[in-house]
Amino acid sequence: MGAEFVSLSLTPIMIGVCVAIGCALPGNFLLLRSQSLIGDAISHVVLPGIVVAFLITGAVATGPMLLGAASAALIAVLAIEVVRRLGRIETGAAMGVIFTAMFAVGVLLLEQSDTSGVHLDVEHALFGNLESLIWLDAKGWGSLLDPATLRTVPVELPRMMAALLLICIFIFIFWRPLGVSTFDEAYAKSVGIATGSLGLVLVFVSAIAAVAAFDAVGSIIVIAMFICPPAAARMMTNRLGHQIAWSVIFAAFAATVGYFLAGYGPQWFGNFNSVSAAGMIATISGVILAITAMIGPFRKRTT
Repeated sequence: MGAEFVSLSLTPIMIGVCVAIGCALPGNFLLLRSQSLIGDAISHVVLPGIVVAFLITGAVATGPMLLGAASAALIAVLAIEVVRRLGRIETGAAMGVIFTAMFAVGVLLLEQSDTSGVHLDVEHALFGNLESLIWLDAKGWGSLLDPATLRTVPVELPRMMAALLLICIFIFIFWRPLGVSTFDEAYAKSVGIATGSLGLVLVFVSAIAAVAAFDAVGSIIVIAMFICPPAAARMMTNRLGHQIAWSVIFAAFAATVGYFLAGYGPQWFGNFNSVSAAGMIATISGVILAITAMIGPFRKRTT
């Protein structure tokens, strides 16, 4: 693991690990609140907002993208309520209709827009461009200590590290209110915890993770990491702190091993063409979930 590894593989792996952990952390609380599909919903809803933000600003920047994603989420919430009331259908069905429709609108906008100057197209929306986020100016491990060279790392890395730091700070500060409101909302309200506002902030933090990750890895990894590592961790323990730790381990393992298998795995079978890193990382997270479902000490729990 010399200069070539640092230049070609280190930053994609670090970005993948940050994305995986950044989505898995809030995903634990969404899972325990029976809101896991919110991660799926966010990854679908944000696409048209991100595309519109790009069309207005002409650049792929976190601020406008987050604002566009938040606006799209608000429109989605209003549209779901309208469909539910006018169509007199259950909320789940209304959500399915709106999320699918908004993702389709985002795809159509991408196809009709000139995004040739940036990594933003239909394939990128699904699989991202993790493999291309290499650090060409790196000359070896010593580059990690060179301020001038560090300034040339792909912008997705500091962006995702900042998002991960924000998520960690949020969970650290609101650890007790999050835990209490997650397991016993009625009691949380009785002791003065604003459960509604806290739930909205949790969704907003999840949206930050999704938007920050979207440019690098697309929606496939985002969906997988919101659900698979927390679900696998849930079958390993019945303590929240331990579940968080397990989910971080599973997420980091899936990102690292998935990236290596995407590049080198096909060669073991005589195929010298690599496969999608995003797809392989999502596959590994699914395999981890399947294994814990078979051997996890708390796999038979029903509540």
